[in-house]
Amino acid sequence: THRGVPQPMILAEGLETLGELEFIDYMKKAQTDTNIVVIDTRTPSWYEKLRIPGAINVPYTNFSAKASAIETMEFEFNVKVNADGSLDFKDAKTIVAYCNGNWCGQTPAMVKNVKYSLLNMGYPASKIKYYRGGMQSWTSLGFTVVGSEK
Repeated sequence: THRGVPQPMILAEGLETLGELEFIDYMKKAQTDTNIVVIDTRTPSWYEKLRIPGAINVPYTNFSAKASAIETMEFEFNVKVNADGSLDFKDAKTIVAYCNGNWCGQTPAMVKNVKYSLLNMGYPASKIKYYRGGMQSWTSLGFTVVGSEK
């Protein structure tokens, strides 16, 4: 398409791809479990216009530089930075991430395709969930959205 290229169903071994019902289940769990975070990986302007309720914005662009990637993981995902600079993922949150849809590369970039992506920095694949359908599938099904263009 003119908006991107179709993304793979499976981004990486051990990383779970979610359909809508599984995504909704994680949304519900995130309401009471602080170890689960629903992430909209799109840039802030997209997020402000339309997003899935309960999602926080962590733009994929935060992973274009090592310092911002580490800062994001530390403050948003509970990754600890050891005295020697190594990263400790023992208490890292489970990330449930989405972007615009099947053709959008923003979540794949944050997860694996840029130099300082989550996986390249050592984030456990088992703690990353990918809602491939993203906003395109969510809105096509008529599910609730929030934002300035609701």
